[in-house]
Amino acid sequence: MSFPKSESGDLVRNSVLYKEFLAEREEILRHKWIESEKVGHDIGFEKALLDWIVRYRSGWHQARSRTKR
Repeated sequence: MSFPKSESGDLVRNSVLYKEFLAEREEILRHKWIESEKVGHDIGFEKALLDWIVRYRSGWHQARSRTKR
């Protein structure tokens, strides 16, 4: 089964998985900004990503799943 390019793009953009990815990415970027402000320079996306995963991801997902019920 093949979808036209615009239709397949709509499927992706409207998928729950993609929306969760965007929400998580936004949290990581927010974390990157906060942590960069604390140290006075850009810590970079990779460092922010790893730090956020270790410190906050689990709790963020739990809180997010509670609010969706």
